[in-house]
Amino acid sequence: MVITMQFVLPSKYTNAEATPKPIDERVIIKEEGERKYGVVRFSGVATDVKWLEETVEKLKKSLEKDGHMVIGEFLLVRYNPPWNLPLFRANEIMIPIQ
Repeated sequence: MVITMQFVLPSKYTNAEATPKPIDERVIIKEEGERKYGVVRFSGVATDVKWLEETVEKLKKSLEKDGHMVIGEFLLVRYNPPWNLPLFRANEIMIPIQ
């Protein structure tokens, strides 16, 4: 299993060359550009694979029903450290759309 972490940097970093240089060689600075996503937000722990798959499918269907074209795989976004109580965790499922 590959786990990827992604961070959004403040707007003062106008391009990859302007960002602070990583200490760890496994960290890669990469410009992604603008994207549009359909998003559903939820709290708790995102470990139930069946629930996650069902939610992704519901979001895809809802986006397509509203006329959006899904153009990629979903991202699971977690905003809090693992020691936060599940009730207070903020998570999102993001699906890229055109």
